[in-house]
Amino acid sequence: MKHKNTLQSGSVRYLVFRDAGVWYAVGLELNIVESGSTPEEAFLLLAEAVQGYVESARKIKARPHILNQRSDPEYETKWRLAGESKLPKREMQSVFAVGRLNISRQKKRSFVPA
Repeated sequence: MKHKNTLQSGSVRYLVFRDAGVWYAVGLELNIVESGSTPEEAFLLLAEAVQGYVESARKIKARPHILNQRSDPEYETKWRLAGESKLPKREMQSVFAVGRLNISRQKKRSFVPA
């Protein structure tokens, strides 16, 4: 099976949304969920967690399947619909951002939205 993400390149889809007054940021392909009091805080924590996860995978020369996990169907659906602006208005108001984090290996790099 060919994997989308490898230890050298790829991207992780992310979703930042509010639920019950708490902001969550989700990295779909890695099944990482971070929370914060603001959407920016949740996103920053997610970016740091993704960076640490990928760096650890590279350090141990992990197989690519850990960078290509099956995401929670709820997050998958929310990411797709929010990206297409097809969520119900009430739910769309709770979404701060959707996008991709670039995880490609580069010199002196940090994780940025793709």
